Amino acid sequence: MQGLVVPPGHGKRIVTGAQDVTFKVTGVHSMAASSFEVVVPPGFDVGAHVHARSEELFYVLEGELELLAFEPVVRGGDSWSEWEGDSGQRVCRAGPGSVMFVPPGCPHAFANRGEVAARMFFQSSPPSHHERYFEELLELLEAPGGVDDAAVAELRRRHDIEQLTPLRFDA
Repeated sequence: MQGLVVPPGHGKRIVTGAQDVTFKVTGVHSMAASSFEVVVPPGFDVGAHVHARSEELFYVLEGELELLAFEPVVRGGDSWSEWEGDSGQRVCRAGPGSVMFVPPGCPHAFANRGEVAARMFFQSSPPSHHERYFEELLELLEAPGGVDDAAVAELRRRHDIEQLTPLRFDA
């Protein structure tokens, strides 16, 4: 039995204009979760979405992100930033040390509305689903001609992601 030590700057890295994702612990190593380091550039909005079977954890390391992790009174519109939960929950601005945990079935989102990149640790359970998802998503985001919303929607459907608002990023 052996553990795994991944030094800073190591791991499989996928970089586009939209995100910079480094795979730290994958399904090859863990039966419980995949872990990633993600740099979120200014202007990136993952879009509100929900997973039927997966749970996720986000830990802000640097910068600030807007975070959503609640069921809104109304799932509507093309922006989640003004959503409100039935007991008054609102989107929060989160800095270093902030954690967002998302159980299966909970709508969630993150966006960098600031002017500098943010960096977060991201964990997804069960493992492997998000590994292939990230690879395919980043390919779509790099495609010439901008983001193909229909292709992103199909990708997300295949990976247990019900998209509620659009993914957006400033290239």
